[in-house]
Amino acid sequence: MEIINWHSILESLLFAAGDEGLTLKHVAEVLEVDELRAGEILEELKQVYEEDGERGIMIVQLAGTYQLATKKENADYLKRLVDSPNTSTLSQAALETLAIIAYKQPITRTEIEEIRGVKTERPLHTLMTKALIKEVGRAEGTGRAYLYGTTKEFLDYFGLKNIDELPKLPDRVEEEFVQEEADLFFEKFQQNLNP
Repeated sequence: MEIINWHSILESLLFAAGDEGLTLKHVAEVLEVDELRAGEILEELKQVYEEDGERGIMIVQLAGTYQLATKKENADYLKRLVDSPNTSTLSQAALETLAIIAYKQPITRTEIEEIRGVKTERPLHTLMTKALIKEVGRAEGTGRAYLYGTTKEFLDYFGLKNIDELPKLPDRVEEEFVQEEADLFFEKFQQNLNP
């Protein structure tokens, strides 16, 4: 008889889900168990985290979803991490996401992912944490996805009075030209982030 390590599997699922979290129904579907059993597994793992003082994470339930969160006791250290100079630079993924938002705003996460071809949850979170983008509304239609746009801080970083001062994109886009323009954009951005 195969022994299934439900806690390990659930921990991986919650980690992979990130800020979006997982509903009880979704957990049950993925684990291929009924919702009652899924709830028991969630509560067991939640209890493990609460009883183990050595752990820095816990399971929280927010808006009908379960997700991993950091323990409040560690808030001072997390603040230091966010405020440290080493975290002031942006990853290539965050820079690409920022460029797409700057030129296409307002835009949904799904539209950004279609352009980039990869998930953008983490870059969006990073950009929002640094106040370079914000939610500017909701899209029409099913799900009413969040729309993202740039902030005043974004304009300040680039020395722009308004978004219309962004360099114009050519009508006919050559892939090599776009890459050169993107590289210049990212280089200027990094210089402004680290004066």
